[in-house]
Amino acid sequence: MRKCVYPGSFDPMSNGHLDIIRRISKMFDEVHVLVSYNMFKHPSFSVEERVNMAKKVCQNLTNVVVTAYDGLVVNYCKENNIQVIVRGMRNYSDYESEFSLFQYNRDIYSEVETILMMPTSKNQFVSSSAIKELVTFGVDIKKYVPKEILDEVVKKFQSSK
Repeated sequence: MRKCVYPGSFDPMSNGHLDIIRRISKMFDEVHVLVSYNMFKHPSFSVEERVNMAKKVCQNLTNVVVTAYDGLVVNYCKENNIQVIVRGMRNYSDYESEFSLFQYNRDIYSEVETILMMPTSKNQFVSSSAIKELVTFGVDIKKYVPKEILDEVVKKFQSSK
């Protein structure tokens, strides 16, 4: 069975994330969408909220498993017999950080490979932080956020302003 993990903070999940999930779900038998801990980010949504939103968004993708993990992604791979980490890459600065992560991950678990996926052109500039800023200031974000979670995202940030 070909399995991969697609980790991220997904705070919130964007159409760019969903674009990559849909594409990799055609390439792998089982896709683990991993809501992961990032010590450098302070999420707006709780882990439970992010997992629930990801499950809503991925509900029609039968080979996608959504879960959370608070350790290193590479350790999740070891524990779940996953040999491929899929990472989204929008620009050159993403490449620089992903290249370093790739090296560390290979040192920790030599069986793991990393695949970098670029979003389609309409999602290339979309980021969770930009979505949060736009919605806070009343901009319509429906072309950036999956429809299944749009109301939750809008409610969260419009009530915090």
